[in-house]
Amino acid sequence: MEKILVLTHVDESGSALGKASLEAVAAAVELSKALGAELAIGVVGLEASGAAVQLSGAASTVLAVTGEAFAQPRYATDAAACEALVKAAAATVVLAPATSRFARVMPGVAHRAGGVVDTHITALGNTLEATRWFYRQRVEAVIKRASRPWFLLLEAGTHTAWSAVGNAPAIEAVAVAIPESRTTVSGIRAPKQDEQTIRPDAKLLFVAGAGWTKKQQDGQVHAAEAEPLILGFLRAADASLGSSKSLVDQSGENQPVLKFMTHLNQIGQTGATPRHAKGLSTCCHGEEPHVVGWRFVNERRAINLDANCGWARGKADVLYVADAFKVMAKVNELLAKK
Repeated sequence: MEKILVLTHVDESGSALGKASLEAVAAAVELSKALGAELAIGVVGLEASGAAVQLSGAASTVLAVTGEAFAQPRYATDAAACEALVKAAAATVVLAPATSRFARVMPGVAHRAGGVVDTHITALGNTLEATRWFYRQRVEAVIKRASRPWFLLLEAGTHTAWSAVGNAPAIEAVAVAIPESRTTVSGIRAPKQDEQTIRPDAKLLFVAGAGWTKKQQDGQVHAAEAEPLILGFLRAADASLGSSKSLVDQSGENQPVLKFMTHLNQIGQTGATPRHAKGLSTCCHGEEPHVVGWRFVNERRAINLDANCGWARGKADVLYVADAFKVMAKVNELLAKK
């Protein structure tokens, strides 16, 4: 019989589990029921009492590695903690969220445990099959492995997050010999929330295309007017910002650019493939390289003056044939009133 362990870690608050961890827990609960397998949950962080409340009803066995040494992400301590949890649970299948903290340590943990690891998993079958995408989300593969333990890193946004039910489970502490570390965390430096344009947990993805920096109906370029329109909408709607490749490439072509746009915002065939509930594309033609990054967005809408653009050919649920400058100015006006 399989023994499933789902590894989680606390978020920046130091006590609560993040959305990605709770999604992995929900996936593990569903898989354990389908296989009739034992399920244990492992928690890594400063303390685990807050996490235990969130895990109510998920599993009767909750293991935890806690302490000041595990408060911050660090390869040496995180790898040691995960290795200890895997051994304590005698796990044959290990699920973990593909967060930056776990993605960098899980291959090493799999090697220490004598197992194998697969990343970017988007779905789990009832017969222990793992699904993932290859070639920029164009080829879907179903993976089976006989080797154990099998480590699976689950992509965020592919499962519904676990909701606590009932009383918090008891926590079983797992002792870990803290490895020698040559690094210390002195603090966190991050941009202000209103300056951050990439928001993975946002409900809405706003994508800007190169049309924002091209000549408009009056024959002039209005990139300076485009910037406050886009930033104003992102702040008012708490949306995440995406970009077509053609727009982010313009900085190297001596063309007008949006100063806040970088290659990190790029989505599509050569960029990211975000998962948001809704998406709004503006001044983007909707050609295949752009749309590849949208395939996991549930509801897709677009604004374009060209009624024959790619979005109109079945790639958008709704296409607004209109001037994006005028539309977004009106939308911002309506959001300001709220």
